[in-house]
Amino acid sequence: MSKRRAAFLTLGCKVNQYETDAMEEILEKAGYEIVSFKETADVYIINTCSVTNMADRKSRQMIHPVRLPILLTESQDRCCTKPER
Repeated sequence: MSKRRAAFLTLGCKVNQYETDAMEEILEKAGYEIVSFKETADVYIINTCSVTNMADRKSRQMIHPVRLPILLTESQDRCCTKPER
């Protein structure tokens, strides 16, 4: 049986990269092989953080072409807060 494969795409600040590194480590310990986001994977994780409207738009532009059944969750970083509108 081959390893399950997971691919990550990180958009945002250094905290996002730290979180992605931690998630990769957890999945590797669970037996996943971490592959490039451009490769075929069983799980695709897009980790985003957006503070500005431009960042929101860039995140949507990266997510839209994937066109997979993705569960999106939104979290707020301790270091970044979205400005009130």
